[in-house]
Amino acid sequence: MTTATEITDATVREVTEWLFAEAELLDTGKYRGWLDLVAEDLSYVVPLRVTREREAETDIVEGMTLMDDDWDSMEMRVLRLETEYAWAEDPPSRSRHFVTNIRVAAGEAEGEVAVKSNLLLYRTRGDVATFDILSGERHDVLRRVAGGYRLAKRVVVLDQTTVMTHNLALIM
Repeated sequence: MTTATEITDATVREVTEWLFAEAELLDTGKYRGWLDLVAEDLSYVVPLRVTREREAETDIVEGMTLMDDDWDSMEMRVLRLETEYAWAEDPPSRSRHFVTNIRVAAGEAEGEVAVKSNLLLYRTRGDVATFDILSGERHDVLRRVAGGYRLAKRVVVLDQTTVMTHNLALIM
């Protein structure tokens, strides 16, 4: 078994395939299958970003988020999407996750890998000509379990400071 401290070509390939399979589940609306890829101690955060002067240490606002979810709240999102009451997703969005520039490093704990990737998310709804594009960098922690990896942590740092999408009822 590969440990988190041993990053091999096989590990990078396995993580890349995991990310691509995750994107396919999300793009095809198989949210229950996506939830099966998530660890029960999940932390899923989309921090608020602002424009600051060049000298500023960071443009992330500490303690303010667009999303701050755990496994329970993600399960509630999935359960709601499976009902007729998911008005924010009726009609359902058509999305496409483009995951690129995948970088894999040793995680902080045994059996974990730290993964950075770039994300371009395209979404359209209904029969209108408008669409949403969200781009950013994802910082993931994947934990090896029997049968593969589980997403233990995700931080999505969007490039936009003003998110113009109709809603954030999607999983990035």
